[in-house]
Amino acid sequence: MKPPSPGSTAPGPTAPGSPVRDSVTAGQALRAVLFDMDGTLVDTEPLWWQATEAVAESLGHTLAEADVAAVVGRSVTDTAEHLHRTTGGRVPVPSIERSLLDGFHERVARGPRAMPGALDLLDALAEAGIPLGLVSASPRSVVDLVLAGLGPHRFAVTFADGETPRTKPHPDPYLAAAKALGVEARSCVAVEDSPAGIASAEAAGCHVLAVPSSVPIDAADGRTVVAGLTEVDPALLRALGGRRVPGGRASR
Repeated sequence: MKPPSPGSTAPGPTAPGSPVRDSVTAGQALRAVLFDMDGTLVDTEPLWWQATEAVAESLGHTLAEADVAAVVGRSVTDTAEHLHRTTGGRVPVPSIERSLLDGFHERVARGPRAMPGALDLLDALAEAGIPLGLVSASPRSVVDLVLAGLGPHRFAVTFADGETPRTKPHPDPYLAAAKALGVEARSCVAVEDSPAGIASAEAAGCHVLAVPSSVPIDAADGRTVVAGLTEVDPALLRALGGRRVPGGRASR
């Protein structure tokens, strides 16, 4: 599906007195914020795990720690291929994909809750005039279900699984979102919760604000880690968009 036309972009100045460390190299001002969806804006990661768990059990496999990397933050196809391999290839990948998607749809349709601070942050960014994009590894059908609750008007562009040549952990979706907004990825902050999503955003050149949900995330060069979206505001995101932060930070 073709994403909607991007909205206008307007760079904002780096906020004075930012809590972000000053031992940094000057960069571009923030041009856009690109949000992951599942586990970042809405609490759907447990629903995806539950759907995957049910399908895995139907195939005779019990999900465990070893399965996390192939489930959390990954596309339906990635997870289906993993289950196909793990269970001996008895059931074709397309059949596993359908079962996963049906189970996830059923759970998401009940209305996932927004993560704490998510709606307030989206409102504050809109008021600050900072363009927003949504970059998800979920299929368009799931993205649209969630957007119906969040409000599709909040995002100038949205990208779902299958709308770029490759999905997360590859950089394609973040590069596509930045291009659709008419900005460079290195002038964007990506807000992510999973290792696969972080790998995607970092490979695209975005500064990453990590908000871990089900998997711990370490701070790193160009990556800032916070406990939750309640700790985030436009001033912080503007500061991150204009600087690269050696070693990130653990909290605000």
